[in-house]
Parts: sequence; structure tokens; C-alpha cells
Amino acid sequence: MIHQTAFVSDNTTIAPGVAIGPYAVVEDDVEIGAGSIIGPHAVIRRYSRIGEKNRIDAGAVIGGLPQHTRFDGAETWVVIGDGNTMREGVTINRAYETGGVTEIGSNCYFMTGAHVGHDCRVCDNVILTNGVVLGGHVTVGRNAVMGGYAGAHQFLNVGAYCMVAAYAPLRKDALPYTMIGGTPIRHYRLNAVGLRRNGIVGERYRALERAFRAMRDGDRTLEDLTDTEEIVELRRALTEKSKYGCYGFAGAPDEKS
Repeated sequence: MIHQTAFVSDNTTIAPGVAIGPYAVVEDDVEIGAGSIIGPHAVIRRYSRIGEKNRIDAGAVIGGLPQHTRFDGAETWVVIGDGNTMREGVTINRAYETGGVTEIGSNCYFMTGAHVGHDCRVCDNVILTNGVVLGGHVTVGRNAVMGGYAGAHQFLNVGAYCMVAAYAPLRKDALPYTMIGGTPIRHYRLNAVGLRRNGIVGERYRALERAFRAMRDGDRTLEDLTDTEEIVELRRALTEKSKYGCYGFAGAPDEKS
């Protein structure tokens, strides 16, 4: 299952059923789980842990050094879950500080040329479309989708089930369950299709509609709403510490936020 032209270090752990294509490189201190496929010319750098049934396509580089001018060569890691697809040219950098981890969940789909910077945390079922760029220390919640060539400044949070418009340059946090984009960038409605596809329907969806209207009108506590799972998540996102704050809402009374 390992092509004769591939280079695979002796100091690495390859589970049964792994396929490694022509001219791929697997360095020291790497773990690759069963059933994973490493495409031609892909490079798996040192300190990468890759779970089962991942597909890493041609020219991808996993575990590259963090793009930080003060990185001192510390032992840091990339940890990837199961069932992910990393298409051609995807790059994922390992963390910056000793013992740190850049973490990718399971069942994600990263399209051609997507980049995940050091110390990012990308949760399960996330889609990064072509050319998406995540700066360092970005968190992307489960089931989020980022459109083509969107970007996220370092230390941002992109909420669960959020859909980010193509080409949107995020410089503030994006709330869960919403669609965000435009000029200027604003939350402009719920991610209705994504929510319904994932079973958030009925009263759970109606509660989010009420929450969205309340937030648009300036209520950032949501104290009067029933504690569904989604409302609890929204309250957490609205109150957690944020480096740059959160984007406002299209049609809000105060468009300065």
C-alpha cells in the first residue's frame, strides 16, 4: 500500500490499510490511522497524529512549522480526527508553544488550497471551501461552513452552524447558527438550510428565530428565552471573552456595532 517512490520514516507508526501515493513524504514522529489515504506528493511533517479513514490529497502539507517569526522549534502537534478529506494543496500548521496542538475534528471537508494556521481548533463536520485562510488561534465550531476565499483573523471564533459568505474577511467573531457576510460585514439571517439539514427544526428553530430578532434589536442576554440547547450556546457565545468583539446585525437599530 506504500508506493515505491514514497519516503516513509522508520520512526513513524502506520496502521494497517494505509495507502501512501507516489513521492509522498512521511517524516519522523507521525501516526496515521487505519484506512487513511495519503495522496501523491503529499507531505506529513513531524509531530502529526492522523486518525482513521482520512483522505489527504495531492500536494497537501500537514504539520508544517507555524508561520510565526519567533517560533523556536518546540515540540508541538497537529492532531486530526477520523473521516476527514483534505483536498489538493491544503496546509495545516502545527502549534506555536511547547506542547500546543492544532486540532482538527472528524468528518471535515477542506477544499483545494485551504489553510489552517497554528493553534487553531476546527470542530467536527466543518467545511472550508477553496482558498479559505484561518489565522492562528482561530476556533471554528461544529458544522460551520466558510465560503470560498473567506478568511478569519487570528484569535477569532466562528460559531457552530455558521455560514460565512465567500470572500468575507472576518475581523470579529461570527455567532453560531447565522449567515454572515456583505459590505460592511453583518449577521443578516439564520443559516436556515444548514439548521434544518441538521435536524434543528420545530420549536428549536422557532426559538432561534426569536433569539435572532432579539439580538438584532440589541438584546445580548437572551434572558427571556427558553433554554434550548441552541439558546444556551448563543448565550455562551455572546458572553465569552472575545479579543475583537462580535459583528452586528443587518437592519439593527444601531448599525455602528
